[in-house]
Amino acid sequence: MNKQWVMTAIDRDYVPVLAEALSISPITAAVLLGRGVADPSHARQWMSASEATWHDPFLLPDMERAVDRVNKAIQTKERICFFGDYDVDGISATSLHHSFFRGEGAEAEVYIPDRQSEGYGLNEQAIRHLASNGVKVLLTADCGTTSHHEVEVANHLGLDVIVTDHHQIQEHFPPALAFLNPQRADSHYPFQGLCSGGLAYKFVEAYALKYECHAKPVQEYRDLVALSSIADVVPLQDENRYLVREGLGLLTNGTRCGVRALKQCLGITGPCTASTVGFRLAPVINAAGRLAHARLGVRLLTTDSDVEALQLAKQLEGLNRERRQIEQDMFKEAVALVSDQLSHPALVVGVQGWHVGVIGIVASRLVERYHKPTVVIAFDGQGVGKGSLRSIPGIDVYQALEDCRDSVVGFGGHPAAAGVTLHMDQLARFNEKFCDAVASRITPDDAVPILDVDAHVQLREMHPLLVRELEQLQPYGMGNPEPTLIAEGLTILEKRVVGDNHLKVVVRQSQSVPIEGIGFRMGEFGDKLGRISQQVDVAFIPELSRWKGYDRLQLRIRDLRISELV
Repeated sequence: MNKQWVMTAIDRDYVPVLAEALSISPITAAVLLGRGVADPSHARQWMSASEATWHDPFLLPDMERAVDRVNKAIQTKERICFFGDYDVDGISATSLHHSFFRGEGAEAEVYIPDRQSEGYGLNEQAIRHLASNGVKVLLTADCGTTSHHEVEVANHLGLDVIVTDHHQIQEHFPPALAFLNPQRADSHYPFQGLCSGGLAYKFVEAYALKYECHAKPVQEYRDLVALSSIADVVPLQDENRYLVREGLGLLTNGTRCGVRALKQCLGITGPCTASTVGFRLAPVINAAGRLAHARLGVRLLTTDSDVEALQLAKQLEGLNRERRQIEQDMFKEAVALVSDQLSHPALVVGVQGWHVGVIGIVASRLVERYHKPTVVIAFDGQGVGKGSLRSIPGIDVYQALEDCRDSVVGFGGHPAAAGVTLHMDQLARFNEKFCDAVASRITPDDAVPILDVDAHVQLREMHPLLVRELEQLQPYGMGNPEPTLIAEGLTILEKRVVGDNHLKVVVRQSQSVPIEGIGFRMGEFGDKLGRISQQVDVAFIPELSRWKGYDRLQLRIRDLRISELV
């Protein structure tokens, strides 16, 4: 779809002031101002991601009660079960809890439900099984906020439940011994953006602050926080920013043997960035829960054996290849099925036999293509459907689901992404109600995809030193996106489609040197651009690519349009 390029509103007169104060380029100064970083001292902190953003974990309600109960279980040798979700956030958070507290001497085990047979979150059968095996403390990771009945069952069976989760809170809290969720309205914790991996880190940090610890330092678990935070797309601001930046350093160094093995399988040799995690490491770890069982991911992240780690990494990499093929087939089918819904405010598609482990990815790809809130549902043989929802900026799909409550079995999630369970005979009704809910919330501006851009530039200003300066703003992610720049009136010198429908061009602007650009999944622009020598405006991210031992500048194209410059 044609995107509207929106320049971030900043005080342009202050750009040279900040640039001079920090001895940085005006382009970098403009990017910082666009992120609300105007004070020079704040900007220096932002570019170094110092630990000054640390917050006291005991500001989270119920934290002290939770760590006291876990300590009691360790001292009295009671069995603890860490019950996690099957995505990267849940896998990483569960791995963090299990590794740390096993090091403290806990009698601990891990339980992650099977995505296809059990579904998301706590379930009564699993709780009864754990109680019969002698578990006394049940600590959740990335689930439990909406599990009121299941927590009541656990209470009745004599289990003490500690919920650690970051999902949206419904009207009442679950009746747990402790409920740790940064979304709580009564919380004094100054940052709500922690994912469950970050929350797990604050939990073990609180434990280490109160009790003498014998395991390895808490800081060595920040690699798991980086995996969680990037994969779960939480804002990389405030405390997250520091934790992720430090965690990426641990991932780069391969301090965890499972990470070393995974990087070896994937041929990752350079520094680990947010892109490395989001597009390479996380999808492979996620493949465990999508096509097999998420326990494989926990084993990879907790093993101390290089041999076992390499075996697991190879198994997960194979699952991810299989996942990509399933995803491609389902996406093609979904595109055909939604073709008669393109005038609707939202897209809803469900098929019996679709793989439930891939529906979230397909929903994301449909949103990327059509810019509409989308629900993709996989129905089983009994007509029970598990659906994944993905939204667009401005539309809270969690609230939209509130309007559909009487047509679904259950739901949960975030404003941008959610999950839903419904019966096949309710699909048409749900489709109608969900579209009505979105229509009542969407505005004409919401319906047009927005591309936020940071600054206008000249190609002659692009050089490796600038790219390295901008890299100091990492880690990139939600709340701190990669800087997107605009250059206008570029002449196309070469163009071709390569690989999996990627557009490759060579462009030049007035007296600049020719520069290569690549637009991933933008092959269709090849025909639209028409002739060589046509002038275009390009929105891009400047980056360095390694070629024959040298770094060379490349434009990673996000969008382009025919230039209006004469």
